[in-house]
Amino acid sequence: MLPTGDNDNANSYTVPRTGRKRRRHRVLIFLAVFALLAGSGLVAGGYYFDSVPTPTDLKLPESTTVYYADGRTPMAKLGDENRTIVPYDQMNDSAKQAIVAAEDRSFWTNKGIDFSGVLRAAWSNLTGGQRQGASTITQQYARVAADLTGVTYSRKLREAVIAWKLADKYSKEEILGFYLNTVPFGRGAYGIEAAAQTYFGKTVRRDAPASHQLTQAEAMVLCAMVKQPEADPNDPEGSPGYDPRRNAKAKQNSIARWTYIRDGMLKLGYLTPEQATNLAYPDTVKPVDPNAGRSGLDQPTGLVVNHVLSELRQTEQFQGKPDEVIRDGGYKIVTTIDKRVQDAAEAAADIRRDTAPEAVRGQPDNWQAALVAVEPGTGRVLGYYGGNSGRGADYAGWYYDEDGQSHGFGQHPPGSSFKVYDLAAAVQDDISVKQHFDSPETKEFPESGRTKDSPAGPIRNAEHASCQPNCALWEATVASLNVTYFELTEKLGTAKVIDMAKRAGVDSMWATEKGNPQPQRVDLRDKPAAESAKLFSTEVGIGQYGISVQDHANGMATFAAGGKRAEAHFVRSVTKGDDKVYAEELVQTDLGLDEEALNQLDWTLRRVKAAKLDNDWDSAGKTGTWQAGKSTTQNVHTWMVGWTGALAAAVWLGTTDGKPLKTKDGSYEVYGSSGPGPIWRQFMEQATGALKLDPDKYRFADPKFPGDAPPPPTRAPAPTTTSPTPSARPTPTVTPSSPNPSPTDLPTSLPTWSPTPTPTSTPSLKPSKTKGPR
Repeated sequence: MLPTGDNDNANSYTVPRTGRKRRRHRVLIFLAVFALLAGSGLVAGGYYFDSVPTPTDLKLPESTTVYYADGRTPMAKLGDENRTIVPYDQMNDSAKQAIVAAEDRSFWTNKGIDFSGVLRAAWSNLTGGQRQGASTITQQYARVAADLTGVTYSRKLREAVIAWKLADKYSKEEILGFYLNTVPFGRGAYGIEAAAQTYFGKTVRRDAPASHQLTQAEAMVLCAMVKQPEADPNDPEGSPGYDPRRNAKAKQNSIARWTYIRDGMLKLGYLTPEQATNLAYPDTVKPVDPNAGRSGLDQPTGLVVNHVLSELRQTEQFQGKPDEVIRDGGYKIVTTIDKRVQDAAEAAADIRRDTAPEAVRGQPDNWQAALVAVEPGTGRVLGYYGGNSGRGADYAGWYYDEDGQSHGFGQHPPGSSFKVYDLAAAVQDDISVKQHFDSPETKEFPESGRTKDSPAGPIRNAEHASCQPNCALWEATVASLNVTYFELTEKLGTAKVIDMAKRAGVDSMWATEKGNPQPQRVDLRDKPAAESAKLFSTEVGIGQYGISVQDHANGMATFAAGGKRAEAHFVRSVTKGDDKVYAEELVQTDLGLDEEALNQLDWTLRRVKAAKLDNDWDSAGKTGTWQAGKSTTQNVHTWMVGWTGALAAAVWLGTTDGKPLKTKDGSYEVYGSSGPGPIWRQFMEQATGALKLDPDKYRFADPKFPGDAPPPPTRAPAPTTTSPTPSARPTPTVTPSSPNPSPTDLPTSLPTWSPTPTPTSTPSLKPSKTKGPR
């Protein structure tokens, strides 16, 4: 039914009957209007038609919404105007009926133009009377579309001309849809959907659950605000508008206008007398939120939005275009971030929360953690925590802003956590993890300039192992012996180590330049590893040069996926309405690690005590520490990185001011295992639990160690299954070994690799006082 009703805007206005003079004025005004509309309208009307966009030409700014990976849960809303367009036929009837009752009760029967209103405006203009502001809904939309301001005769005439064209070209339903999606409602909300979300946290979409849809009473509150969306800036207290949460007078205005709309809906047949009587004014309007139009950017996920925009700026669809195209384009951006994983990341890495591990909770204000989780095989960033706000510093990575400038503080020396790449390069070169190395407490390396007479001195171990001075590579890995890994890096060559890191996922590394106090980013993808290696020394193998938490996490995801590297990314899809604008491309690159090499990698790193999870998941990992300046007792960067078959993550814990980590109790004893280690374990346990995956489908396999008998199994083999996850790694039958074997688990007949005899020092049970990684 299309109910009729009186046009409340007419206000029963009658031209005064005070004699022939007044009637003559009225005739003159009518002739003037007619002349402009009909005769000289060939000029005036033609000008208006050519210079004012019709709805099909009008590009209305519309909010872009960023969603979590489920495509349903909003993460953030972008755009200077808070607008979300909903097609007319997808709206429920609440707002359609309320707006007609509020603004134009004859809407369904009038011709789109209030001729009497135009005449009244002209009369008042000539006689100096009160300005007349009444218009039909069609004229009001024309005013907004053409950006007409003020209440004058010429504006009224221009409104009428545009409205005439609209009414002739479009249906009533289309015009009402244009209007409801365009008109301002206050608080930066444009259009009924943005208003419903801003004021009530609801939607006008008829396909939403009934409890989430805007009700009649709520729609009436919103439509009351159209009369004056914002307070008068010159008299905000005396003329506050109709927002009931602004002040007491505004609420009185709102209730009065709401009652007026209710009476109109009764008159138009939208409500029965009984329904009108029982309808109650809703007191559920949300408090005024000045950031309602651009929400979510002040949250930790605001940093995700920064990466999303940076990523889209590099795509063919958006490259070279201003950010307004994305922000005000009405797009639906679905990210890779899994809400369950993100919640676990924030709960563990936000060390100001009560949910953080006890070891890092309540520590000094300059402590800062960062965590990135990546899905093996796809490169999808499932969780990202680089700080508390998208408007603050990003300690997990870096991104490009609209002007092409890089932002972020996400690069940190990885210390011994970088040894994962050394180890991967070694097993790829058929260096067994059971290969023995000369591993004294200190050792000179003349080829790399590390001797007792050099400024930096010889390489020293920061830890001690019972196997010293003759340690298998796996033992040196678990104990994080610098001497062993420096020698390994020399043997492999820095180019091979850098190449492995690059191909695994480390796209950038920060090099030190003489005379420049700030490390400079080197894009490893731009040049061959041999060329990049010229910018770095052998110390790269023990983690001297900064990398980002994001890159490190992607490197771990590559090993978790069986050596299949995928590009880390934040965007799954971009759509606008039914149009697909952009979609992720999942491309894998094989590192060339065979199954034996991968199994030796898993086998070794699962023996790192800090990597052990308590939820029956097979896991592998590595800690890392980098000391402050020349200190041998204070650390400024600590790490924990690792993976399961379904999830990889990297955690960094350091300080915002670059000072050494010092506990609230005054201790400098903060290491990878004691700081980021608990964060990593809590996150991995909570995230894998939230994903509800079967750990038996992601078991590690034991290496065969060609020529050696494998250690005895400690658990029955898990059934061989095909994992439904994106990980490209096969799931072999598993015979896991002891998670913390003693040296007696391994053969002792392997040769010792000691290419250059060097002096050794007496082993100590205490860590060596030396600068370097742990």
